[in-house]
Amino acid sequence: MHYFSQLFNYDHPWSHVVIGMWHKYPNPHCSHVLSIDVVDRSVDPNTGIIRTERILGCKQKAPTWIVKLFGGSEDAFVREVSFIDPATQTATITSVNLSLSQFATCYESIRYTPSPDGRTTFAQTAEIQARVALWRSAADKLENWLVQRFEQNAHLGKIGFTDVLRQLWENREQQTAKQS
Repeated sequence: MHYFSQLFNYDHPWSHVVIGMWHKYPNPHCSHVLSIDVVDRSVDPNTGIIRTERILGCKQKAPTWIVKLFGGSEDAFVREVSFIDPATQTATITSVNLSLSQFATCYESIRYTPSPDGRTTFAQTAEIQARVALWRSAADKLENWLVQRFEQNAHLGKIGFTDVLRQLWENREQQTAKQS
């Protein structure tokens, strides 16, 4: 099993980041995400917590040896569940791969919280595990490739989301300034 984690701050308040979450895809930095389908959305009437479940359709270029050994295609699907708690100003997102999950799983958790300086803290963890007990060397290679791909996508996701936030909020600020 391999682990990945990162922690940093976005230069935007929590409310802006949470609104930006719904505008993250599509973006040119994360071209591997092709579709986003909302499966369910609800608001808890007692707590105000918004729960959203989505399916993300992705295209991942896998090395030839992985496709030959495990089958499948470049098309992959991920289940994402988010909870937005306006009372505590916490947004939590968990995701897990649906495709090829009999061979490997990637559990990801993301948390957005306000930081004291008005920015938003982003904490991301992932647990990646190959489920191929018979071929430990193949499982190790698969896990290593998955971790490398996850790190690349996480880096691109950070760059892409930063651009989305900048465009979303700078455009609004410019429009507001023009109207004044």
